[in-house]
Amino acid sequence: MKEVRSFEHELAGRKLTVEIGKLANQAHGSCTVRYGDTVVLATAVIAPVEREGVDYFPLMVDYEERLYAAGKIKGSRFIKREGRATDEAVLTARLIDRSIRPLFKDASRKDVQVVVTVLSVDGENDADMPAMLAASIALGISPIPWNGPLSGIRIGRTNGEWIINPKYTERLEGDLDLFVAGTADEVVMIEAGGKQVSEKDFFSAVSEAQKHNAELMRFIGKIVSKTAVQKFQDEPESDEEKTMAALVEKKVNEFLAAKDVVSVFSPDKEVTKKNTATLKEELDAALKADNEVSKDARAIGLAKLEGALEATARDMVLTSNKRVDGRGLTEIRNLSAEVGVLPRTHGSGLFQRGETQVLSIVTLGSPGDEQTLDTMEESGKKRYMHHYNFPPYSVGEVKPMRGPSRRDIGHGALAEKAIESLLPSKENFPYTIRVVSEVLSSNGSSSQASVCGSSLALMDAGVPISAPCAGIAMGLITDPKDKKNYRILTDIQGIEDHSGDMDFKIAGTEKGVTAVQLDIKLGGISLEVVERTLAQAREARTSILRTMADAIAVPRSELSQYAPRILSLTIPVDKIREVIGSGGKIINEIIAECGVDAIDIDDNGFVVITSLSSEGAEKARSWVQSIVREVEIGEIYEGPVTQIVTDRNSGEEIGAIVELGKGKDGMVHISQFKYERINKVSDVVKIGDVIKVKVVDIDAARGRISLSAKALLTPPPFDPNAIPSNGYGRGDRPRPRPGGNDRFNHRSRR
Repeated sequence: MKEVRSFEHELAGRKLTVEIGKLANQAHGSCTVRYGDTVVLATAVIAPVEREGVDYFPLMVDYEERLYAAGKIKGSRFIKREGRATDEAVLTARLIDRSIRPLFKDASRKDVQVVVTVLSVDGENDADMPAMLAASIALGISPIPWNGPLSGIRIGRTNGEWIINPKYTERLEGDLDLFVAGTADEVVMIEAGGKQVSEKDFFSAVSEAQKHNAELMRFIGKIVSKTAVQKFQDEPESDEEKTMAALVEKKVNEFLAAKDVVSVFSPDKEVTKKNTATLKEELDAALKADNEVSKDARAIGLAKLEGALEATARDMVLTSNKRVDGRGLTEIRNLSAEVGVLPRTHGSGLFQRGETQVLSIVTLGSPGDEQTLDTMEESGKKRYMHHYNFPPYSVGEVKPMRGPSRRDIGHGALAEKAIESLLPSKENFPYTIRVVSEVLSSNGSSSQASVCGSSLALMDAGVPISAPCAGIAMGLITDPKDKKNYRILTDIQGIEDHSGDMDFKIAGTEKGVTAVQLDIKLGGISLEVVERTLAQAREARTSILRTMADAIAVPRSELSQYAPRILSLTIPVDKIREVIGSGGKIINEIIAECGVDAIDIDDNGFVVITSLSSEGAEKARSWVQSIVREVEIGEIYEGPVTQIVTDRNSGEEIGAIVELGKGKDGMVHISQFKYERINKVSDVVKIGDVIKVKVVDIDAARGRISLSAKALLTPPPFDPNAIPSNGYGRGDRPRPRPGGNDRFNHRSRR
């Protein structure tokens, strides 16, 4: 039984508690972190042997949401246990992965798995911040080789004031949601969404986050120093391995000395790939011809060649300010933008930057098409979705297509975040909006191209976004011997992303930043690099927005003819039941008879009618209005006669029922059709006749409405000597009948 150790820290007025030694002690490192009443468990395990046949560091990060943590049972009737990770869980796992990965030794081939399980959520404190800290501590106290720890903090802003680890409600109210992972003095990862926040304010927020990260690093450092065990050590190379490695390095250097390595690179990605493949084949053939070099050593030689190519690309930037495709440091690749490229979709935009090409398509739907959220932390509806697809043909590869990858989900969410704050409110534009970005060709920065494509497509669809949005990916080349000697690159392509030190994606409008995602390859970057990159990216973004404006500058004034039309109205809450009807009878009748696609009613009485036909939508709206309309004395209606009413005792016709609107009717008594006497109602009206009537009385208690057609007629000239044929006396006053003053008394006497 391990000793249980507990550590506490005050953070933003809430207690942060770390406990080690109580749970999951067979893992190489484990801890629980509690913030408020949100509790997470993190474990870290490393495989005992290296995995063969991989050329990357095999790190797996899993973020496991548990519905019990929120006191929920899965909504599905048939499946009650958690299944595939939700998009939110995938994004949090990526958040942790992108933060901790740069601090591992990239050459390691032993599997490392970090699992963060959410045990409790309090509905106020997001579990991703304690999850980040827990993963860092679990790795830090484990024997797993790692150059951590690091910390993570969230920064929000409401009414111009920074908020540390804002609660959910505070994040919704604010104009910035920023998560920064870092060491005591360097930034390692950034994830952010904003409402057109200026670069100056964004940098201030990152600086504020780093102050608190430095404070947390001292707390984490104390925990690691008191509980960590000795790290595993790599097995030293044998003399034979050292000799072979030195021989291979010598052979590779001799081979490259006779080559013009710079000429391998080309503005055309395929040419660069072909030249690189040719160089590898030549090197492999040269090593094969040397009997001293083993098969395994040849693989090492090819890896050294790749390293030499990356070093050449790096040296070109640092020494001549030129990149592998010949561009300057701030130069953007060729841009093009089009809209309306597909004939029947509701909106489409095609954006191309260099060899990266993205087609974005907009589909507009009714409020009923909203996505239902039922996750550990979220319940409700989602009206805007952006989905990103990265098929293998986009990079000239053959791979099975089995649904979106974590990368696809992450890139889609980033573009969604970039656009979301620019959308019109549901009250002003009640459509559900789905955008799909298809990456047709990729050579870096496809996620930011999808931001541009989405903006174009939304404007083409007539969605009144507040401003066009564009994105750019920024890179970094650093001198391995001097970290202060660096160059920031605008619009990085694939090789610069792979071999460079940073992928800093920044999306925004002319006014400010709406989304940011930073990943790095080296241990961290300074605040100076962050500030300079933001400024350089703004210049690039402005240039891209100009190109987009040439295709479409503002949203179209009208929707596509193929997009559904939506009419909306608000009805009293107490009338919702009347519109829906028992078991949905009334609302389904309206949908069927009017030919509309859907009628959605929320709990506040907001009604949205969706139809491809404007006439059908208007008819449905009138129907709903007639149901909820309160009938008042003196109002005039025009409606069909639906029934001739007879006395159940005598069988005589005594009136007619007139429909005032769907669900409402009233009766015209036989005496209220004309000033002249009539013998039978059917002599005046037939079922189906449409007549005008006036409301003359309402008996609310009995639910009866009395109508009069006569009240809308011009009365005959007054004749004091005339006895009206309807039985009334002079002056149209009721005249007593023999034995009583109404026909019912008269009949009862008979």
